[in-house]
Parts: sequence; structure tokens; C-alpha cells
Amino acid sequence: MMRRNRGIQEFGRVLKEARHILPALTYKMPEGEDPASLGRQFQESAEQYAELPLLLHEGREWTYGAFNAQVNQLAHHFLELGFQRGEPVAVFMETRAEFLKVFLALAKLGVPASLINNSLTGDSLAHCIRSPGNRRVIVGEERALTLGAVMDQLSAEGEMRCYWLRDRGEANCPAWASDISDGYRTCSPENPPVTGTILAKEVAAYIFTSGTTGLPKAAIVNHRRILAAGHGLGRLGLQLQSSDRIYLCLPLYHITGLGPGFCGAISNGASIFLRRSFSASAFWRDIQASKSNCFVYVGELCRYLTLQPECAEERDNPLQKMIGNGLRPDVWEAFRDRFGVERICEIYGSSEGNLVMANALNKEFTIGTPMTTAAVVQYDVDNDCVIRNSKGRCVKAEVGDAGLLLGRIDKKAKFDGYINAEATNNKILTDVFKPGDRWFNTGDLVRQIDVGFALGLKHYQFVDRTGDTFRWRAENVSTNEVAEVLNQHPQINMANVYGVEVPGIEGRAGMVAFEHENAEQFDIIAFQTLVERDLPAYAQPVFVRIQTTIETTATFKLVKGRLRKEAYHLDEVGDDVIFVRKPRSKGYERLDREYYESLCRGEGGF
Repeated sequence: MMRRNRGIQEFGRVLKEARHILPALTYKMPEGEDPASLGRQFQESAEQYAELPLLLHEGREWTYGAFNAQVNQLAHHFLELGFQRGEPVAVFMETRAEFLKVFLALAKLGVPASLINNSLTGDSLAHCIRSPGNRRVIVGEERALTLGAVMDQLSAEGEMRCYWLRDRGEANCPAWASDISDGYRTCSPENPPVTGTILAKEVAAYIFTSGTTGLPKAAIVNHRRILAAGHGLGRLGLQLQSSDRIYLCLPLYHITGLGPGFCGAISNGASIFLRRSFSASAFWRDIQASKSNCFVYVGELCRYLTLQPECAEERDNPLQKMIGNGLRPDVWEAFRDRFGVERICEIYGSSEGNLVMANALNKEFTIGTPMTTAAVVQYDVDNDCVIRNSKGRCVKAEVGDAGLLLGRIDKKAKFDGYINAEATNNKILTDVFKPGDRWFNTGDLVRQIDVGFALGLKHYQFVDRTGDTFRWRAENVSTNEVAEVLNQHPQINMANVYGVEVPGIEGRAGMVAFEHENAEQFDIIAFQTLVERDLPAYAQPVFVRIQTTIETTATFKLVKGRLRKEAYHLDEVGDDVIFVRKPRSKGYERLDREYYESLCRGEGGF
């Protein structure tokens, strides 16, 4: 009888959730040739919700109407400066209100925004600034020194016009940039006429994603996709209404913060409390002060919050709904139970992909159900390839078995990919189930799971990433990109970079192995200087393994499988020397038995 009652309760709960699915699924997304854009969506929302609050940030507050007027002024100023529809402009700023003004102003003009990861430095930064053909860059005061360090390199490759926006007024505009902090304020606050002509197929943004090879690649995000993220995930995931307020502290150069976070809010008239960066200690104080009832997360943030000591602000908090990705089951349960969050919508997707999943029915420990056609096929992890049968077709994985996730490419789920055609083609599998079919290879392993009554919708659980890219500190790390930097060290001939698991921590910590005849003579100080200078913090190796010989295949490819397994385990690495950079440590030091055992217990302090 108790089991039957629980079944009836679950049936009722799912039907209640399903009420929100129908409006989202019946919303007609624009076709590529339709005049529809993020800029147009925002000005329609600004008209509908003119007097409602849109944004709270660092003591300032804007209504929809007031923010739209300032965005329009900035857009008109960009036109005066010669910005052209279809010509991309790089945006290099931290998460703040002016970032959103710039992004919306460019969207209103049909100018693609190349959103630059503000952790980048050196060659990676220069590459991304130039990558989609940018000839202009808008830089915030807070990132000007970093950009200035590569200006000679950028200038040597052709003209680069730079525009500077004041932040806290702690520095002056550099000589190589033009100050646009105040000039736009005298421009017209009216909506630019061009906004109504921009088509859904036009590029709204280039978002950079680290692949398994080389430097970051620019993924194409058109207006249709970004509108889908706002309408679909905002309504389906967070069930947003104009009375909701979203706590947003993720980087705006990432699709999670920009899509379901910002675009989800403006598509549904909700407001945003915007914080420049995440702070575990300030989180609940902010939530209470701002009365935020929604939160856009990545799994690592939730773990940090569960590890914090209990505080008065977390009790009776207003947080009800959250959406994001990377939430592991153990953290999921702990977070929900401790903080009383009613709705956790784990989502799945990528900047470049055509496949999105969402836990729309609020089930446990699942990335949800696909919005378009998906398949999970058997995968050979050792050889890093799909398994095909005697007819050359892929084989679907059994329910419960891990397999490679694919998204069918068709009219409903187009795959725009990257600006680089070769990189785009490398993500497509053909002849998967029948001759000529085309599927997007996500590079991720998932499994179908049983979540109970779910209206017949299949639900999936994330397992792992394939290939060499690994995730650390909510960022994707390309092993080849890191290796290219480390190979600049005069004592490193061939750096082998890979990710290793650390107990109790999401993702994988970076580790590098290389050959050196005498570990005692290796200059670890120079190594540290190199990684701090040329790599963002999340890509800097946590562990260093110095080997007497390095293993390669017959074709001289580096072997990673055994290294990943042995990781930093002192009993498995033989005479090799392991260095570690402990959390909050100033440098690398030899891994000793005491700290190793604390790592194995999940007490390494990460």
C-alpha cells in the first residue's frame, strides 16, 4: 500500500511538472530566414516589462526600460565608430553590467560578439582575439593590462582597433585604445532600426571551446540558438516568470551563464542579481539580500557550498529553483537536503553542439531528456572510437550501459559547429544507422537510466568525457594546448598532459609527465614561472611526474592510459618523482606519503 501511495504521489508530481512542458514545447522557434534576434527579443521585453527590475549589480539597479535605453545609446555609438553588421568584435571583460550592455548593443546591430575567456593570457588570448576575423576589440579596464601584453603581437598581424570601458576607475585608458566610457551617453536612446531586419540564422556570438587538439576553437552561436536557450531552458528548466530573480555568478563568456541565465531571464521578464565571480562565503548573504529564488550553477559551485560551515543566512533561504550542469549525485542529494531547494534542473549541452537535454520533470541524478533526436551507441574507450557491426553501422548501447552520445543532424537540429570547417567535420559521424545519415559526436559517454514514471520520456545520466580533453574548475582543458606551453621549458622535450581523478572533487586535475634523466636537477621554479605566465589558473598542472623514460606508440604518439591509471599513486609510479601544487600553496613540492594519504581520503584541500 505504501509503495502504491508513493507511486500515486509521483504520478501527480510528474503531471504537475508536465504543465510547464507544453508551453515550452509548443513555442515556435523562428526559422533561419525569419527576422528574429536576441536584440529584438530584448527590446520587446523592454517594452512589455519596462518598469520591472532587470538587473542588480554592485549596488546599482536597472529596469528593463532604462537598460534598453542605455543599450541603444551604446549601439548608436558603435554605428558612429563604424561597426558593421556581420563583422565580429571581440569582447574582453569580466562579468559585469557593462558586458551585458555591450553584448546586447552588438546583437541589436547584427555584429557578432567574440566572447573571450577572461582567464586567458599570452598566445591563447592573442589567438582568440584574432580567431573569427576580429579587427576590433572592446576591453574592460579590468583586463586592459592583460590585453596590453599581447598588443604588439596583435598589431604585427594587422590592424586592431581597441575600445576601452571604465570599470572602477582605478586606471586610465591606455594609449593603444580609445575611451568609450562616456561618449555614448549623448547618443539616441531609441531602438536602432536595423534590429528589426536581423535574421535568426545570423551569428550572435562566437563562444570559444577547448577541444582535444590545439588552441581554443570558436563555436558559432546564431540568434536562433540563443533564443532557444532563453525560451526553452528558461521556461522548461527554471519555469521562469516575471516575479523570479536569478542569482548569476558564472562567466558570461560561457553558454551556461549567457543562455539559460541571462537570455532565459530577458525572454521571460525575470530579473538578475549579477555577481562578478562566485564566492562561497558570500553566497547565502547575497541570496538573502537580493531575494533571489533561482540559481544558475555548475556542479563545482554546489560542492563548494556544501563544504562550507553552516551559517545563519542559509536557513529559511528563498532559493527554490536552479539550473546548470555537472552536479554529481552525492552533491545533488546533499545540496537539496541541506538547503531545501525544490527544483534542480540539470541540463546537458555544449557551445558548438546541436543536442540539448534538460531534467524538465525534476527527477533525481539525471541530465534529463533530449529536446531533439539523440542516440547512445557502443563505444571502444581503449581505441577511442565507435563500435560498428559487420554492416558498418553503429550499435545502440543497452539500457544502463555507458555509450557515446550522438545528436542527429536534421532541419530541426542543425549543427553550425565551428568557424573552422575541418574542426566542424571532425565532430560529425556519418552512416551511423543508415547510409548518408549525419550525427553530431558529443564526445561524451552517457547511460540511459530508469527514473520511474516519466511520461514515457527517456532519461540519461552523464558518465564521462572521451578523448584527451578533461574538465577542471568548471573549465574544459585541452591537453595539447597545455603541452604546447610546457614544451617551451628548456628541460622538457615532450610533455604528456592528462587529467587524473582526485577523490571527492568534480572533474580531473591536470597532470603532466615528461622525461628527464635527473629529477633533482629539474628546474621546478622555472616550470612554475612558465605555467603562471602562460596558462590560465584552471589549466595549470596540479601534479608533475618526472620519468626516466616516456612511453610512446609505434607512431610516436604519447601513451596516456597507463599514466591516467597510475596518476600520482606513490606505490604505482616506481622511482618516478611526483610534484604537487597544494591548494593555496605558493609553489610545487615533492609529494610525500602523508599528503598522498590525505588526498586518497578526499582531504587534500581542493
